[in-house]
Amino acid sequence: MSDTSASSEAFHAHTHTAVPPPPGVEVRHDWSLAEVRAIYAMPLLDLVHRAQTVHRAVFQDNKVQLCSLLSIKTGGCSEDCAYCPQAARYKTGVKAEKLMAVPEVLEAAAKARSAGATRFCMGAAWREVKDGPQFDSVLEMVRGVRALGMEACATLGMLTDSQARRLKEAGLSAYNHNLDTSPEHYGDIISTRTYDDRLRTLDRVRDAGISVCCGGIIGMGESVDDRCNLLRTLANQEHHPESVPINALVPVEGTPLAGQQRVETVDMVRTIATARILMPQAMVRLSAGRQQMSEEAQLLCMMAGANSLFFGEKLLTTGNPEYGQDMALLEKAGIRPLEPRQEG
Repeated sequence: MSDTSASSEAFHAHTHTAVPPPPGVEVRHDWSLAEVRAIYAMPLLDLVHRAQTVHRAVFQDNKVQLCSLLSIKTGGCSEDCAYCPQAARYKTGVKAEKLMAVPEVLEAAAKARSAGATRFCMGAAWREVKDGPQFDSVLEMVRGVRALGMEACATLGMLTDSQARRLKEAGLSAYNHNLDTSPEHYGDIISTRTYDDRLRTLDRVRDAGISVCCGGIIGMGESVDDRCNLLRTLANQEHHPESVPINALVPVEGTPLAGQQRVETVDMVRTIATARILMPQAMVRLSAGRQQMSEEAQLLCMMAGANSLFFGEKLLTTGNPEYGQDMALLEKAGIRPLEPRQEG
């Protein structure tokens, strides 16, 4: 199979109209840190123009995908991610809850679909998936979401090969497992799971034939080189992630990063634009931190190449702009969301 046909086939399952890279759009897997740093440091308007040019060439419909994210199992996580209010060791006011019942999750998915979501993401505060009744329930949730005609995404922590295969068999469209930050900065943020652990999980997801959703968080005290090296690590994988969520840290009282300053809009825009240039065919998702951004800042992020939004009132345990505000913003800007579709 040629590279072009392979690229086209890889995007067949996406609701967006992504095309094989046209002439002038570079798809590489061998970026150097210096090259990425030079892109990130371009004059902002030049950077946004370059990213928008790439975006328009690849995503010809120029629509925005709406994604809904539900925490199906909140709190009580054994990990020590310094940004996360769901870690059991931090006093953040987030209480550990049981896994939601399947009908309750599918009811939420149906409401999200009615509101315009084409992807429904389910997140569980686990370090790793455990085989048994809970995992069986997650598989049933995946099957139910797909039956609604939506893409089904899950983020459940680390997976084994067999668990990844079972998720694929259930119809899982994508698996989210973020790298969070650069390899160099990672140890300052998390000690309970290694960077290699994360990369191995991504390999298992990819080997099972599931689309990879993988990005990171900015504003955790990292350097610009750390941001660039995170993007470089993502772009230099053998296959680019099909989805790249870019999150801005939302400092939460009780976590080690509670005192971090809010991420500036320009930093978010630079990160999104650089991601778009490095990974032209990826869905770049404007994720956590959007509630703290003005409408103009969100639109600038979309100009820079973000073509997916998480919408609804909550993003796991972090506040997110309300649905009505999101729809009003898109309408004012003349941006059309992707339409939900029926599966054949």
